[in-house]
Amino acid sequence: MATVYLALDVRLDRTVALKVMHRSLADDPAFVRRFIGEAKSVASLSHPNVVHVFDQGTDGEIVYLSMEYVPGRTLRDILRERGRMPAREALEIMIPVLAALGAAHSAGMVHRDVKPENVLMTDDGRVKVVDFGLAKAIEATNQTRTGVLIGTIGYMAPEQVMTGAADVRSDVYAAGIMLFELVTGQQPYDGETPMSVAYRHVHDTVPLPSSIVPDVPPPIDALVAHATAREPHDRPADASAMLVEAVETHRALPRLTTPPASHSQPHARPASGAHSVPQPTQALPQAAHSQPHAAHSAHSAPSAPMAAPSHTMIQPRVEAPERRRGFRPSWFLVALAAVMAVAVGVTAWFFSRPTLVIVPDLVGKDMALAEQSAARLGFKVRKAEGRYDEKVPAGLVLSMEPVAKTEVEKGTQITLVPSLGAKRIVVPNVAGMSQNDARLAIAAAGLTVGAVKRLPDEQVERDKVIRTSPQVGEKVKEGAKVGIYVSAGLVMPDVSNMPKDEAAAYLGGRGFQVQVNEVDDDAEPCTVIAQSPKARSEVDKGAVVMVTVARCQTDFWQWFNGDNEARDDQDVRLVPAVIGKNVKDAKADLEALGFHVRVNRLSNGGVVQFQRPLPNSERPPGTTVYLWQ
Repeated sequence: MATVYLALDVRLDRTVALKVMHRSLADDPAFVRRFIGEAKSVASLSHPNVVHVFDQGTDGEIVYLSMEYVPGRTLRDILRERGRMPAREALEIMIPVLAALGAAHSAGMVHRDVKPENVLMTDDGRVKVVDFGLAKAIEATNQTRTGVLIGTIGYMAPEQVMTGAADVRSDVYAAGIMLFELVTGQQPYDGETPMSVAYRHVHDTVPLPSSIVPDVPPPIDALVAHATAREPHDRPADASAMLVEAVETHRALPRLTTPPASHSQPHARPASGAHSVPQPTQALPQAAHSQPHAAHSAHSAPSAPMAAPSHTMIQPRVEAPERRRGFRPSWFLVALAAVMAVAVGVTAWFFSRPTLVIVPDLVGKDMALAEQSAARLGFKVRKAEGRYDEKVPAGLVLSMEPVAKTEVEKGTQITLVPSLGAKRIVVPNVAGMSQNDARLAIAAAGLTVGAVKRLPDEQVERDKVIRTSPQVGEKVKEGAKVGIYVSAGLVMPDVSNMPKDEAAAYLGGRGFQVQVNEVDDDAEPCTVIAQSPKARSEVDKGAVVMVTVARCQTDFWQWFNGDNEARDDQDVRLVPAVIGKNVKDAKADLEALGFHVRVNRLSNGGVVQFQRPLPNSERPPGTTVYLWQ
């Protein structure tokens, strides 16, 4: 579907993975919808084991996602390099994968393509699940039954192969196949064609991993068998249910999954025969081999030592002929006793002193895995109350006590503080409140009040809050500024330069009591030259408005020429009627005829309501035509 680039977000100065849809698919609306659906699906998940989607957008014909960049390798790369894994290590990878899938299932999504290629392993051991592009809302499963198989054939559940339909239990099946592959190094089914593999998924029962690798523990066999049952209702209900089983299986496994190396002597061999008589470390005389019990008789040669059993490091003592003991002075015995006492004391101190270990660095690791790792090393673990942090994602270890690299006694308690992620506060709803009450509500939510602007609004009572910016319900950083828009109620319209009759009619229609006062003035006859109250001042509905206009009896051409020149000598043009037109179109038409245009705003509409000069009036080029929208 797409190509993924390593990119730099220059606005936020961070490295991201930029997923760009192939141009050949960008023309297909269905693919674009699926691509954008990936962004919406994953963006709704907030989980430390899910790759985050930061943004989605288009640039011309390019459709892209901006995603979290995860440095590391895919689980497939690690399998190719290492081969199969020990059972405990395989579960320690599957547990965060199941946690991510469980979060998706709880949100009503199905991944549909669970496989090692879609599991990312970071350099510091974190596990991330990626590529939810095939996820669908569970309630929209009727849209998936199109006859097209979506997924990877080696991990498809039987019902997915047969009908194309998938639910959360299909993801559980794929997770079981992936666990099988981790502990055996291979998939359960192999075939020359994809259809032969699909046939076996439908008709065969997945073999137990121990049938491929005999040292796989029985609890792993049981977990794989439950997850890969052919009937969906025989599997765990969802990934969260499988997660619980995986954690219990992990606890049940022994600390060492392979037997320890033998500590026996190089030449010692296990005894043969029914009696399992220990063999000598050196070759015995032939008689000793033919008569094994002779070694215990009083007639056996004292120079033939017997070997210790192979499970011990203690060697047999060689008997020596008795010799006459010489006289030892008493001072020698006292000194010997003193030396032995010191030796015993030193030995007791050495074995009784506490074992010291180095505290591992768990900061930045997944909380569950960090707890398991610390417990495995013999530490007691205490999970402290979480703290918010802008840089460390939720679910990771934010800090620890004692700090990493400290030398402490084995069994010391380690306190881990989990990160709650970046703290975000929901903008409260203060619409309809007074400005002071809105300020208190915003401050109580942990935010600060930014700019306060007054807007004309006849629907909201004056001095009451209309809305905020950001809008109510949005999540912002703690202490972020929230702008307030306050209603100015009814605002006096600007009717200056409007023809007298149009101004009086408009103001009267808004509920004002209009009084007109004509005066002699150099302005164009019968046009408004002043108004009281002033334009854009806050007024009450029904207020008295005084409109002053230039006297109407003066002839326009006499006013325009000033010297009574004949009208025929003027280069005049007809002013077209533009009332009802879009303001931009009207302005373009008038300017094309050589008129200047001035636009006055009465409302938020983009249509001309009034014009001056009136339609079909004759005016010279260069005359200013006033438009009111």
